[in-house]
Amino acid sequence: MLNEEPEIVEEIRAANQRFYDAFNTLSIQRMEEVWETSARALCVHPGWTPLVGWPIIRESWERIFDNANLMQFSVRYLNLVVQGDFGCVTCVEGVTSVVQGRAANFSTFATNIFARTADGWKMIAHHASPGG
Repeated sequence: MLNEEPEIVEEIRAANQRFYDAFNTLSIQRMEEVWETSARALCVHPGWTPLVGWPIIRESWERIFDNANLMQFSVRYLNLVVQGDFGCVTCVEGVTSVVQGRAANFSTFATNIFARTADGWKMIAHHASPGG
């Protein structure tokens, strides 16, 4: 049975927003606060191979942030599902970026999975694919 308690859904929505806020500010510290920094963490950036485990995921965010001057997200078509200690958010990310001096606008489909921990809801998976 799906847990659709409004306060739990709002906690997941807030955790998801913290992810995009960290991305928008290009802050590795804020990104690290969003993620569960464990071996079970998984990240798939568009066009990349899957990254497993926080150290390699953190390194990928550092590379992205070091090369970006701007990353702004407009998230739409948000769908949230919560079951027990896990929550899943699917959405379309509208992205405006300036990377190495080149401006771009594009969309991706994203799935963000969160787990309830002693420190609140933490991201354990992010998967983004071209499209949208």
